[in-house]
Amino acid sequence: MTEDALRVLMIAPTPYFADRGCHVRIYEEARALTKLGHEVCIVTYHLGRDMPGVRVLRIPQMPWYNKLEAGPSWHKPYLDVLLLWKALAEARSFRPHLIHAHLHEGTLIGSVLKRLFHIPLLFDYQGSLSGESLNHGFFSATSPLLRIFKLIERFIDRRADHIITSSDKGRQELINDWGIESEKVTNLIDGVDTEIFKPYPRKEARRELGISDHVKLVVYLGLFNQYQGVDLLLDVIALVRKESPDIRFLLMGFPEKDYQRKAAEMGIEDVITFTGRVSYDRAPFFLSAGDLAVSPKLSQTEANGKLFNYMACGLPTVVFDNQINREILGDDGIYVEHGNKALLANTIISTIHNSDLMISLSERLTERVIRIHSWDSRSRQLVSAYRTLLALQ
Repeated sequence: MTEDALRVLMIAPTPYFADRGCHVRIYEEARALTKLGHEVCIVTYHLGRDMPGVRVLRIPQMPWYNKLEAGPSWHKPYLDVLLLWKALAEARSFRPHLIHAHLHEGTLIGSVLKRLFHIPLLFDYQGSLSGESLNHGFFSATSPLLRIFKLIERFIDRRADHIITSSDKGRQELINDWGIESEKVTNLIDGVDTEIFKPYPRKEARRELGISDHVKLVVYLGLFNQYQGVDLLLDVIALVRKESPDIRFLLMGFPEKDYQRKAAEMGIEDVITFTGRVSYDRAPFFLSAGDLAVSPKLSQTEANGKLFNYMACGLPTVVFDNQINREILGDDGIYVEHGNKALLANTIISTIHNSDLMISLSERLTERVIRIHSWDSRSRQLVSAYRTLLALQ
């Protein structure tokens, strides 16, 4: 380490690494900071796998808990107590300059370390705690739990010395809905490691997947659940199949079994290839098999990290029209009215058959992601936020 290098303790109350958006942000932040000469240690759950180049410490094994998917769980409170003890032990020996906490639970744990070690706490905000719980069906909008979770969320939001958000919508949500002072919130949207995510030979990817070179292929990469829009996407695929049966879909992610059954029941399984979970390092190769990407995410409060991966692989992308998607894709996205299945299906068909538009968008998106969305530039913004925090202490 150089003299001005920082020691950063990251708290990640999640089964890191499990090949999904939140984990990709954690890893790419840590990796980019390490490349700049800073020292990062991630403290996390017992589940998941270690990624190269970043030190990871885990809580003891809990063999009865093996949930890798996103979303709340009644097991998390005792897991987070164990995570607190692990973080305390590491902070004593690692002597970090600051705490970088992911998610609300991580920030609550970080607030304890902040008081004990008198170091600043940065909260990496990726969405509302109560909003996520609603999206995952953990409780209903009429449940008394919603009020309790909102009180907890409001309390946690105020524990951090500074908050970074993965979208400007998230920043505005914290200021307008949760009453956080604007000077305490900085927008640091997701990025992408363009050394890893880049176009690979299309034919090779298709050959490995068993997909013909001649079909037109739409790709999706991400979690399989309702708020990501995967249920809606199956309905859209049915509409596309009826009008343009030459188009196929490559759906990559997990948990996929229920969706495979649903596709079979709908009679559309013949135009879909399900891969199941795709590892982070293999994702760009499989994405390169596609002609067009789609993200029908219904949540309008969470970031949409898969778009960066699509862009880096040169994939024109169809999305619902919202602030978060426009912040990422700018004028180079293909936008559809939120939730409109028929329009989404028609847009997929018309776009994938427009070769000139596809070539133009591919070139523009690749240029845009390298110019403004690489983690090389994001990491310097993050270090600037760290140093500002430290200077205030």
